[in-house]
Order: sequence, then C-alpha cells, then structure tokens
Amino acid sequence: MSNLRISEAAELLGVSDDTVRRWIEQGRLTAVQLPNGRKGVEGRELAEFLRATAEAPEPGVTVAASARNRFRGIVTRIVKDTVMAQVELQAGPFRVVSLLSAESVDDLGLEVGKVAVASVKSTHVVVEVPER
Repeated sequence: MSNLRISEAAELLGVSDDTVRRWIEQGRLTAVQLPNGRKGVEGRELAEFLRATAEAPEPGVTVAASARNRFRGIVTRIVKDTVMAQVELQAGPFRVVSLLSAESVDDLGLEVGKVAVASVKSTHVVVEVPER
C-alpha cells in the first residue's frame, strides 16, 4: 500500500498543503499516520478522490501552449488482460492514458495509488499562439 506525504498529495492534486489539510479536517480525505509520525494520505484513496473530482479543463481561448514531455502523477486505474494493459494516470488536472504490456505493468509494480511518471515522445509536437 502506498502512502503519500501531505505535500506530495497536494502537488498531485494541484492544490496547497493547507487545502489538503482542510479537506482532511472536513472529512473529504482520510489521514493516515506515516512512519515518521506525521499525517499523510493513502495512495488508493487519493486516486479515487482524483477520479471522482477530475474535470476536463474548460475549452477556451488558447493563450499559449507547448507540450511537456514528462507528467508526474498518480495511477488512478489499470485495466489488464493476459497480454496488454491500459494505465490511467492523473497528473494535476491532466489525465494521461497509456497502453503497455501486462508484463511491463507487473515489472514496474504499477497499482492504483502509486506515483508514476508518464514520459511522452512524439515526432510531431504542436505549439500554438492565438491571435491577439
């Protein structure tokens, strides 16, 4: 089972540490005690919280855009059969989905609630700047 410090949970949620503490006080998240005696959040619960509260960004006018190559997030879902797997990662407000072998999921020890990094390599990257 993966437990996260409050600061790690806050970073993954895209909010402040104080917001996570407030959500714990309000009962929206449950605190666990970490080995160092401080409060933390259980990774699986955080993943469920992210799935329940994730909203697609509002479509709007693009001010500026450029793809980033690495997305640090938390695994929110794994669908696996004997050969292939679909892994969903919530990185702040962004949902990243990857298809990989079931063997890779096992080798990486991926499970819901675990922190992971999605690296994106593309031969075509679009950079946009809208009219002013």
